[in-house]
Order: sequence, then C-alpha cells, then structure tokens
Amino acid sequence: MAYKIVIWPDNLTTTVNDNENLLDAIVTAGISIKSSCGGAGTCSQCKVLIKKGTASFSGAGKLTEQQLSEGYALACQTYPQSNMEIEIPATSRLSEHQVLVSQDKAWDGTVTEINPLFKKIKLELQIPTLNDHSDDVSRLFNALSAKEKTDPLRIGLEVIQKLPYTLRKGNWRITVSLSYIKDYTEIVDIEPGWDYRQYYGLAIDIGTTTVVAHLVDMETGESLGIEGTYNKQAIFGDDVISRIIYAVEHESGLQELQKTIQTTINELINALIKDKDIKPADIWYVSCAGNTTMTHLFLGIDPTYIRLEPYVPAFNSIIPIKAVDLGLKTNPKARIYCLPSIASYVGGDIIAGAEVVRIHKQDKLTLFIDVGTNGEMVLGNKEWLVACACSAGPAFEGGGITHGMRAMNGAIEHIRVKPGNLDVTWETVGNKKPVGICGSGLIDCLATLMEAGIIDRSGNFLPLLLSNRFFSIDREKYFILAHAEVSGTGKDITISEADVKNLIRSKAAIFAAIQTMLKMVGLSLENIEQVYIAGGFGRYINIADAIKIGMFPDLPMEKYKYIGNSSILGAKMILLDSETRDDTEKLADKITYLELSDGNNFMEEFVSALFIPHTNMQLFPSVNYVSHSE
Repeated sequence: MAYKIVIWPDNLTTTVNDNENLLDAIVTAGISIKSSCGGAGTCSQCKVLIKKGTASFSGAGKLTEQQLSEGYALACQTYPQSNMEIEIPATSRLSEHQVLVSQDKAWDGTVTEINPLFKKIKLELQIPTLNDHSDDVSRLFNALSAKEKTDPLRIGLEVIQKLPYTLRKGNWRITVSLSYIKDYTEIVDIEPGWDYRQYYGLAIDIGTTTVVAHLVDMETGESLGIEGTYNKQAIFGDDVISRIIYAVEHESGLQELQKTIQTTINELINALIKDKDIKPADIWYVSCAGNTTMTHLFLGIDPTYIRLEPYVPAFNSIIPIKAVDLGLKTNPKARIYCLPSIASYVGGDIIAGAEVVRIHKQDKLTLFIDVGTNGEMVLGNKEWLVACACSAGPAFEGGGITHGMRAMNGAIEHIRVKPGNLDVTWETVGNKKPVGICGSGLIDCLATLMEAGIIDRSGNFLPLLLSNRFFSIDREKYFILAHAEVSGTGKDITISEADVKNLIRSKAAIFAAIQTMLKMVGLSLENIEQVYIAGGFGRYINIADAIKIGMFPDLPMEKYKYIGNSSILGAKMILLDSETRDDTEKLADKITYLELSDGNNFMEEFVSALFIPHTNMQLFPSVNYVSHSE
C-alpha cells in the first residue's frame, strides 16, 4: 500500500510504499537531509517533526524524551502507516558547504602546453579520380596522419556511415573530431566544411564531501568558469563505507547513488554554461578525479569488495567511458576519463595531486598528504614511491563530535582560548553566528585547550577553578565554546572530554601512518625534505597547530607547502595534455601500496601517538606546553 507524504515547509508531496521509511520519501522528493550514518539510525541527524498521521518506529537514536514528546522522530526509523505531513527543521537539512574550487595561485601555471584529449582538425582530402581508387576511410586516414601525430587510429560504424555524404557535401573539406583514448585515437565525429562551433572540456573533482567542476576551452586552454557544491550522496552517509553499505543493502542502492552524483555534476554543468553561448553538445571530453569508491559509484560499478578483506576494487584503471552511458549533460559522443587508482583507499584524487607536484620527478624526499575522513598520502621521490591510507574517522569532517559539522555557514573554523580567564574567540564560515565546529576549528581547539591548561596530554579535562564555561552531564565533562546567547542555535556550542579523545585518535592515525611508511623504507622524520598539503580541508588547517597536537611531523614551517585543490588541477592538466595523462598512468603503476592492516607496526605507532603531541616528546622538539598536573 502507498501513502502520501506532505513535506513542509517545502510543500512537496511524495509517496512511500509499506516497506519504505520517511528518509526514502525525503530522498525521493529531492530534498537534501543530513544522514551521516546512511539511514542506520545511529547519527540521529535526520530528525523530522510529525505533524499529521501515524507511523511505526524501529528506533529513536539519540533523541531525548522531550523531543519525542514534541513529535520529533528519525526519518530513517519511521515507517508510515497512513498519509502523513512532516516538517524538516533547518538543523536537519544539508546546506551549502565551504567548497574549495581552485588551487593555490603558485600552481596556476602548471599547465603550459595544450595537447588536449579532444580536438577538432580541419582537413582537405585528395579528390578521387579514375586513377585513384582509394576508399573514403583510407583517404581520411592518410590526410589525418599527414597533418596530426596520432596513436593508432580507429573509426566507428556510425562515423563511416556518414562519411561518404559528409566528404562530398564539404567538397572534400571536413572537420574531424578526435578523442584520445589510452593507446589509440578515435575519430568520433566528422562535419562538412571548416566552420565549427568551439569545443570544451570539463575537469571534475568528485569528492566524498564536495564536487567541483572546471569548464575549459580545449582549443585555447582558457578557463571559462569553475563551480563547486556539496556531494548530494551525503544523504546516504557521510563517508565511503556508509555509502558502500547503502549500495549493497538496498535493492536499488547503487543506482540511487549513481543517479545522485550524476545529478550533482549536471547541476554544476548547468551553472557553468548558464549565460554563455555554450550548449551541452559543445562539451566533448570529461576528466574525473575521485577516490576509488566515488569512481565506482559514479560509473555504477559494484563497490562491495572495497570494504571487505582483502579490499580489492573492481578496477584501478579503466578505458574512457562514453558520456551517453553515464547520463551527463554533455555531447553524447563525449568521452569520460577517470584517473587511475592505486588501491581501495588510495584513488585518482591522490594520483592527481601526486602528478601536480611531480612527486615522481623530485630529487627531494617528498610527503604528499590529503586529510579527510581518510588520511591518504604518498611518500618518495624519483627513485621510489610508497602510498597508504589510514582511517582518520569522521571527526575531521565533524562526525562523532558533539557539535561537529562540515564546513558550512556558521561552522567555527578557527578558535582560541585565552589562558587564565578562558575567554574564547573564534572565526566562523561566512562570518555567521556559530552553530558548530568543523575540522580546521577542531584542530585549533585541541591545540588551544592544551595551551590553556584545560586538558592534559591524554585528553583528560584538568581540575580547574569554577567557570561558567564548564559543566557535567552523567559524569561527562563539557567546555562551552560559544554560549547560547551568542550562538546561532540558541544553545551552547560545546566540546566534551569524549570529543577530545576522539580527535586524538584521529590525529594519531595520521601521524602513525606517516611513521609506518618511513620505517618501512628505513627513514625517519628528519629525512623528509618537503611536505605538500592538499584538499579543501587542508586549505584551512593551521599547520602550526597540527604540529602542536602531533598530527603532522615537527618540521620547519618552510618545508610545508599548501597546493589547494590538487585533484581538480590534476584533472585539468590531464584534460589539456594527453602526455600528462600517459604520465599519470605510469605514475600510478610506479607507486607501491602499503596496507596498514597487514604485517606492519601501524598499531604500535598508533598507540604511541595517543598523546599530545606524542608519547615520545623527542619527536616534537619545538612543542613546549606549560606543565599542568595530570
């Protein structure tokens, strides 16, 4: 039986079947709602207010008795038994993220020569005579080879079918559209004459949290615009594991996830070509960088075994896909190239960044790192390369933290606590009233709580003088970052002792992974000559604070370089230079992957890093906290 669900304040109506819940209804209606756990009922973020109707409930998560009495319920745990009306509060909705859409200015000039993966070539063919009986395809190949250096040429039946008429209509002058695949070049279209519309390409960074698209003129290399938004797949879970589980456990889960990322990208395409004399059919090539799971979901390929031991993806490298098979708003004949992965948790986004910094051509020992839900990193130089990924957990994305959140408007992104009087100052995304705290703010927070004498090296709250910033509930201690009267929610924004220890575990995983890689190759922290920090989250990290808490190595600040969104830049470089694409494939093959769960000392390193900054203070000679009783 189907029930009608009216959703307020959107005034949208949708339907659900007997076995569907309110979260299914909300997703069907196209509304983006928070659901970090992917509908498992554990995050309690998909809170809705039931205004009319009856339902059965399979759980209440972390909702309080008062919230339940007021009519609140978790959408993912509520199964309608009649027509219903519900209201989705603002606190349950996904709003726009702080999206890093570009690279650091120092890297603007990385693309220097244009040899794009798609181009249009003007050709004039020899006119056949009674003495020259060459067929039309041979004539085309000969003319093209004489003008353009190409890999082995291929031509499809569809193009051959239109070739005789097109050649003669153009009086043997034609425009040939070439797509560079991997080890061959394909003639994907032909047009009579030499008058053609300009042609464009897209570089796309498919992140777990955000998606960025860059539109470029493939004839000149000119940038025509860049847009970013949050990944709408977030309604199925904040992290890749939640999304894999959703894809596996729901009958059409994989199709839903694929459709959602397609919709996200198509919205960006619409924004990029709006008010320009550009049609979707003018977009002829797409270069995509994403982690291994995101790439599988984008292509609609089963990601099940990425999360199951021995953690084997369906593919690491794949031949370019036809756009018509993926539902993107481009020319149907366009090709979509996905950057290669190395393993289940080191994907094309990391390869893109490694290509940007040319890590495989460096003389110096280089560490490239991208921090998010996973800490993904590559270590090495032109002689050797090793990569790994550690599960930092969702803390740096705001997950599992009392008032943690993504980098949305109102998120505290920088914070300081003054020793003595414990005055708190902060900066928020969008300069809005604080409603929570995001990853960069949490790193600052951990460092400043230590400096102010609020916590000890293991994360315990220290005995302090009475202050209106402290309170306890059921023996859990809390420190108030923003009082209710100045917050954007009308409630205190806090961090708890449990939150602090969660953050320590996250930072410990990052540092332990770095140490494990170094020891695997017989090197130490002092041997690292340069560190590149990438990604949207990395842009806002206070490096000094990340060192103080023991997340990054204690190296001179001049050794650290921030390169911005290297994933989108790498995708753009490849789009505009086929040789860079070939070099990227070779780079991926050159990297040795280190599985941290198998036969190494990662767990030993992790336990040693569960202090601020570390059990071994000699690893952090520049960090000198004032001694507090512990």
